[in-house]
Amino acid sequence: MFLENTVNHKEQFGWIEVICGSMFSGKTEELIRRLKRAQFAKQKVEIFKPEVDTRYHDEMVVSHDANEIRSTPVPAAANIAILAQGCDVVGIDEAQFFDDEIVRVCNDLANQGIRVIVAGLDMDFKGNPFGPMPALMATAEYVTKVHAVCTRTGNLANYSFRKTDNDKLVMLGETEEYEPLSRAAYYHAMREVLSPALSKGEGDKTK
Repeated sequence: MFLENTVNHKEQFGWIEVICGSMFSGKTEELIRRLKRAQFAKQKVEIFKPEVDTRYHDEMVVSHDANEIRSTPVPAAANIAILAQGCDVVGIDEAQFFDDEIVRVCNDLANQGIRVIVAGLDMDFKGNPFGPMPALMATAEYVTKVHAVCTRTGNLANYSFRKTDNDKLVMLGETEEYEPLSRAAYYHAMREVLSPALSKGEGDKTK
């Protein structure tokens, strides 16, 4: 279980926490949990998300299980640096959708003494590192990788498999478009997509 850092007021520096994983792994739920604990402690908290994410609500960060917290949608990472001044804690959801500037912004905020909590997909639907997430994970003091449950094997899932025929990197969606898969299930699913002929007779190996 993640334990919050103990603040050393002599140091006057904050830190970065990254919560990452696949779709349906509980990233946003864990982000909201940490932010609500900070709010309960009367800390000044601001939450941001990319404007493109309007799946549940325009101005709320909402997890898949309907847990929510009020946020500010922003068009670019640079806006966060301006709006976060004077905060004790800054939360950022769906960080993979921001430009690379998000890495500098998060580090600048931490250097100003702010606790920065970032949640996002670590891999895209092709299984590649997603946007600025690798750099955020590298510069963070704490990285928490959460997992979903594979819909095909019941094992831990860390891949987000896109079920629809759409090759766009950024495509918002839910269970109709994505499913969390384990490494083995994802491997076989991708073989079926990329080379149907090769996958004949192998469909039962992940069961």
